[in-house]
Amino acid sequence: MNKTYNTNEFEANRQLEIINELKSRYDEEYQRTKVKKTFHIVTFGCQMNSRDSEKISGILKQIGYIETDTEDADFVLYNTCTVRENANNRVFGRLGHVGKLKKNRPGMLVAVCGCMMQETTAVERVKKSYPFVDIIFGTHNIFKLAELIKTRIDNESVSDKHSDRMVIDLWKDTDMIVENLPNDRKYPFKAGVNIIYGCNNFCSYCIVPYVRGRERSRNPEDILEEIRALANDGVKEVMLLGQNVNSYGKNLNPQISFAQLLKEVEKIDKIKRIRFMTSHPKDLSQELIDVMGASKKICRHLHLPLQSGSTRLLKIMNRKYTKEDYLDLVDRIRKAVPDISLTTDIIVGFPGETEEDFMETIDVVKKVGFDNAFTFLYSKRAGTPAANMECQVDENVAKERFDRLLDEIHASAAKAAGRDVNSVKDVLVEEVNSQNEDLLTGRLSNNMLVHFPGDKSLIGEIIPVYLEESKGFYYIGKQA
Repeated sequence: MNKTYNTNEFEANRQLEIINELKSRYDEEYQRTKVKKTFHIVTFGCQMNSRDSEKISGILKQIGYIETDTEDADFVLYNTCTVRENANNRVFGRLGHVGKLKKNRPGMLVAVCGCMMQETTAVERVKKSYPFVDIIFGTHNIFKLAELIKTRIDNESVSDKHSDRMVIDLWKDTDMIVENLPNDRKYPFKAGVNIIYGCNNFCSYCIVPYVRGRERSRNPEDILEEIRALANDGVKEVMLLGQNVNSYGKNLNPQISFAQLLKEVEKIDKIKRIRFMTSHPKDLSQELIDVMGASKKICRHLHLPLQSGSTRLLKIMNRKYTKEDYLDLVDRIRKAVPDISLTTDIIVGFPGETEEDFMETIDVVKKVGFDNAFTFLYSKRAGTPAANMECQVDENVAKERFDRLLDEIHASAAKAAGRDVNSVKDVLVEEVNSQNEDLLTGRLSNNMLVHFPGDKSLIGEIIPVYLEESKGFYYIGKQA
């Protein structure tokens, strides 16, 4: 039976009341000390996590914190990723560092949230080895941050031991979607918009369904209302976000397809560009391809994770498509959108991968001609079926294959990158170049970076740029 996930207005109002209560407390403290409380967020992982960090930042700023660029702050939060084991190790390294800072900073609060905190073993390690951590929460209850801070402050007198004052609030899953809480956008002219949470795919190597929960789509009118407000606030480009955006609307009643949602977003006048991420090949419909081909606003870039070119391995991965399915999908996309830029994800060294399997992946890379690819050596994730599979690939063999794959990707990307040299393309100007202050940096519709001379007053504008030279993964240009 389909289920509609409605906005939980009661919970939103309750959290806003707590935010205002904390703000009053902090305002009173500021009147006494004339010192504002500071915060710093360290974000690991994907764009969904980056979007979550914007919400966290919005709540903290509403309370009265001001952001700083160092972990030597009054409130430090680590928004974690757990897709690969090295991501966990990086978090533990940062916790070791901040623990030393906290010894010399009375009243400092440290919080850990995100996907890693949905894993019991990771939580137990934090509790045992980093007892100075004040707050632990997961992926499902970010909206409760102010309440968790209040609880931790109110617990200050409970005990002299850090561990007794630690606030832990972890949910296994949820059907709640709490709207209209504060958020803090990184850019005034572009924004991410969540459209679907969770994942139902259970790829055998992936921990995401276990830490992000089941798919639940936002109501379309809530999404459109948010985008209209963003457009009225100066946003020109939106990125629609989800673990699998192609599944959007399947759990709603009445159902609405992702393609239908895109057509509604396109009707919002002030929005000039529409991006989305991530797409699963098994769910990318012909309807969506047709909408992309006809659209004037949907960007000419599609991230379409392959993972492997071997049909045998794809079945073991539980991807639910074959090599031939993927190549047919790419062919249909390119017929409808000839100027599309295709990027992908590829795993090397999945359990049981043979040289023949690997060469099937190389064959797909050559046939598709990807503009770029995120390539990964397989990493065991405890709790996933693949972690217990036999025939784990020798590390040296996997690394050698990885290097060969990179060579193919670089060759493919270099060939794709040069196709727009000596042409004029629209660029959304994003920032002053970090390496050269005389240059601006922006993006083409196909997501390629462009560096060109210009005044910073152009930031946030979409302007024509003549592309003079390709550098492989970016262009050098000049204003047309």
